This record gives sequence, C-alpha cells and structure tokens, in this order.
Amino acid sequence: MITLALSKGRIFDETLPLLKAAGIEVLEDPETSRKLILPTNRPDVRVVLVRATDVPTYVEHGGADLGVTGKDTLIEHGGQGLYQPLDLHIAKCRVSVAVRQDFDYVSAVRQGARLKVATKYTSIAREFFASKGVHVDLIKLYGSMELAPLTGLADAIVDLVSTGKTLQANHLVEVEQIMDISSRLVVNQAALKLKQASIRPILDAFARAIQERLPSP
Repeated sequence: MITLALSKGRIFDETLPLLKAAGIEVLEDPETSRKLILPTNRPDVRVVLVRATDVPTYVEHGGADLGVTGKDTLIEHGGQGLYQPLDLHIAKCRVSVAVRQDFDYVSAVRQGARLKVATKYTSIAREFFASKGVHVDLIKLYGSMELAPLTGLADAIVDLVSTGKTLQANHLVEVEQIMDISSRLVVNQAALKLKQASIRPILDAFARAIQERLPSP
C-alpha cells in the first residue's frame, strides 16, 4: 500500500491533475467527505488528509510514504529524513514582510530600530532579518497574522502572500519579499528503497506532467 499525505485546499486541488497523470484518481471529495483516509481508483494507493504543517512529519516518520507540502513548511520543519525529488510548481505564492500603511519600515530599519515581528515562520524570519543585520523580537502566531500590526502587538508580520488582497483589506502593505514558494513532493527515504517498484512510476509520471506544463525556454 502506498500512502500519500495531502492537505485540504489549494495543494489538494492542484495535486489532482498530477495524480491523474500517474493514473491515480481520488474517489471522494475531501470537502464533502468526513473521512480522513480517502480511497483512490487503485487498491494499492490511498490519500490521507492532514494539516499542511504535519505533512513532513507524517512522511518523515512513516505515517505516509509520499506527501505534498510547501517550501515554507519544509524550511520550518527542517526537512530531516526526507527525500525531496521534485518542485511541483503548484500552489505558488511568496513569503513577505508587511506593515501598517502608516509605518515607516525603511526608516526603522535604517535607524537600527528593534522590530517586533509576528509570524508562524520563525526560522525563515530569523534568518532573513539576521542576514540584513536587523534586530527583531519574534512573536509566534498561528493565524490572523494581519491583526498583529493593527492591535500594536507587532510592527511587522512575515507571512504568505498570494494576491495581496487580504493585506490591502486590512490596510497593510508588502514592504519586502523574502522568497518565492511552491509545493514540493517529499518521500520517506526508507519507503523509496522498500517500495521502489510502486513509488518510482509515480515520481516519473509527476516529473513528466510538470515538464509538459512548464513554458519552453
């Protein structure tokens, strides 16, 4: 049995065409089904639904053989014990710094001010600000990041940005882009050895499907 860990939402939806290219179709809709383990058209493949942040942990410890997760999640996890063969070029967004519209971020950084930064991406934020020589106090939050500058909890946030509309609606502006993000395929290293005959064709099908989607150089 091959177990694939996915999270609901954009990653799940954008992984479906890649699965189809590998001859795998999920038989139930995660938005309407209450099941956490979904069957596929192949008796030897199943999908488990987990939180996006838990995908690397499930794959690392053998709860799943394969998984799809964002580069941001992998950096925060550390990626230990995971084989990362493919950038799937799906669920694209970016990690950015944002502040209130009336906060002079450039001056604060130039003057060496110590910034309070709210984020759930503490490793990414710490490394980014350290590389700039900016002193920060990191405040770990798990949701509603935009509230932090509005309530005075933080001067800035580090968060995922896709269209920027949520920032705009909350009177925040994107002031620096830290990195581009897309989703990666991760594989349990032991499973790759023990189940190679089953896993390798899936990896190859994904790779072909991605290649066909990418624009010609």
